[in-house]
Amino acid sequence: MSLKTLNKTQRAAVEATDGPVLIFAGAGSGKTRVLTHKMFHLIKDKQFKPENILSVTFTNKAAKEMKERVMDLLKAKDLPITIGTFHSVCARLLRIESSHLNISPSFAIYDVQDQKDLLKVILKNLNIPKDQLSPNNVRNQISYLKNKMISPSSQLRKARTIIEKKIVDVYSEYQKALKKNEALDFDDLLLKPLELFDEHPKILKKYQNQWKYILVDEYQDTNRPQFLFLTRLAEKNKQISVVGDDDQSIYGWRGADVTNILDFEKSFPSCQIFTLEKNYRSTQQILDAATAVVSHNDVRATKTLTAENGSGELLGLMETRDELEESDAIISSIEKEIKLNKRTFSDFSVLYRTNAQSRALEDSFRRMGIPYNLVGSVRFYDRKEVKDVLAYLRLVINLRDTISLRRIINFPPRGIGMKTMDKCVLRSEKDKIELFDVLKIADQLSIRGKQSIALIAFYDLVKKYHSLRNKLSANELSRSLIEEVGVLSKFKKSENPEDKERYENILELLNSIDDFCSKKPNANLSDFLEEVSLLSDIDHWNDSDNRVTLMTVHSSKGLEFPVVFIAGLDDGLFPLYATLENKKELEEERRLFYVALTRAQEKAILLYATNRRRMGGENIIGMPSRFIGEIPPEFLDRIEFQSALTRRVVGGSLKKHTKVTVTRTVTTFDDFKVGDLVEHSIFGMGKIMVLSGTGENQRVGVVFKDGTKKKLIVKYANLTKVS
Repeated sequence: MSLKTLNKTQRAAVEATDGPVLIFAGAGSGKTRVLTHKMFHLIKDKQFKPENILSVTFTNKAAKEMKERVMDLLKAKDLPITIGTFHSVCARLLRIESSHLNISPSFAIYDVQDQKDLLKVILKNLNIPKDQLSPNNVRNQISYLKNKMISPSSQLRKARTIIEKKIVDVYSEYQKALKKNEALDFDDLLLKPLELFDEHPKILKKYQNQWKYILVDEYQDTNRPQFLFLTRLAEKNKQISVVGDDDQSIYGWRGADVTNILDFEKSFPSCQIFTLEKNYRSTQQILDAATAVVSHNDVRATKTLTAENGSGELLGLMETRDELEESDAIISSIEKEIKLNKRTFSDFSVLYRTNAQSRALEDSFRRMGIPYNLVGSVRFYDRKEVKDVLAYLRLVINLRDTISLRRIINFPPRGIGMKTMDKCVLRSEKDKIELFDVLKIADQLSIRGKQSIALIAFYDLVKKYHSLRNKLSANELSRSLIEEVGVLSKFKKSENPEDKERYENILELLNSIDDFCSKKPNANLSDFLEEVSLLSDIDHWNDSDNRVTLMTVHSSKGLEFPVVFIAGLDDGLFPLYATLENKKELEEERRLFYVALTRAQEKAILLYATNRRRMGGENIIGMPSRFIGEIPPEFLDRIEFQSALTRRVVGGSLKKHTKVTVTRTVTTFDDFKVGDLVEHSIFGMGKIMVLSGTGENQRVGVVFKDGTKKKLIVKYANLTKVS
């Protein structure tokens, strides 16, 4: 294998291995290809040993893909290269060096829900009502401060209002509670290594000597702690290559700073700069339209993308009357593409600015029987029953994890209520002992005998498996524990159909632990829990399923689809109203639109609605997004569409808050019966096997000629009877 498959600029960037390198990689220009070939080049030419290379990115999916590509290039099964997300690399480092920071090596990693649960307790203890500060709001505030590396004491000096001072109080108590629970949140995973490097220069030197060459993906998304982590590691050897695109910096709201990539030369004055401008994903029409919009930003590096895939089609532009017609328009376009261009469902993605927009789309897709994959819905590992089982495993590893303890103390039900737990907490505070240790002396508390027996039995159970945590493999311990707790039998015996799904979810969790152990024989339960806690929504997305993908633009980063619909391009929705008066935030919205448009490989269709229901059910008269106005007209093809909807405006004129009543025009239905042959616009010919209801309520079960089975509402399915 050589570097001959790379274009001239890609190859030059790969071969630049002496000193710092900045690679501006335009959308679809092969940045992952450059990074993986660079690692291949460093190892193949024996410039660096695999164990001396560190490569960091932002998602597990990207890290896994990168590692697989490098191993494939090197024709190796595995090599000791450190490739991972910032959070996973930092978590691993902290477990090794935990003693220097006075934290347990088996510290828990708290996800967003864990943080909220902990903050609920703190807000209650501080007597702060929910209408003043909600757990979610204060969590966001604390995360923002941590990303800016502002401590509670620093923030206290800036606090002016009563609410600001209360946030600092909560922040301070939150940090104490994390320490007491031997837990770190996601932000701590990035901050603690910096603390370690500052307090222990020898440890910094150790990792500078270990990771002699550093590669960074998506550098435009780094926040201040990540920037400092990289610069501290690279300041000795100055062997660092960063790849990114300032036009795709879309995470400012969570602390990402686009100036990190734009000012890289200031941090590393001797750096070489390369710009990848040949695009291998999209057509020239798509690229030129996206560039025309993002060029309105002042803060960006100039680049001109050239498409390898030719000019392509104009961008489709559809005006619809509301979100219902918008969904119909998308489905109609999908039908045409499948008929005319023989596409499959997985060729399509619908992108939108906010999660709430998926509701109307999902309703329409379900009515028409179109399979879809919703990215950003409840993750498998976030389902209640799965989190309950994980809480058992986390408590077994870390007995001081009070959030996990509170979660499962009455799961399965053992008669332990909030009042009983309050008594345990009071005893814990009075005797200055761990909450978990109070359980073994439950018979000394003023609670009923049945409850004290249950608490002592729970204590003995957890303590037993805590002692076995290093003697049994992760899957052996998990299966044995869950069996003894009785979780599976509880759901298996239940006649509730939802409990059957919960039962299957827990079995699936146990299967995932089995898979983890087979892939990583030397790993333990802590390693599994760490991997689970660091997963993101996109890690669960499966592009092998033949389904239309529905997702927010933020979730789509790094993905590509032959046909992309960008829904909800109304001014005030995309871009959001809140960003219109803030130049910096509006520029990020513009970059977000650029990301959305450059997900499309062959075709992009933009949609806006002249009337859309917002929160509270209120209808708002809409205007097309200003981003549509920033695309030169010669790139747009207006597509006329009208669905079977009639509307009646209530009131005299179309003012901002005019009410609009919406009714769907009902067509005449065929009098279908079981055995009829029918034709569907997408699925083709089929036979009705089941039928129920009449008129508007008529539903049919159809088996189509390719074996696909669908339950359809006749009113929406547009079935034609075939004689």
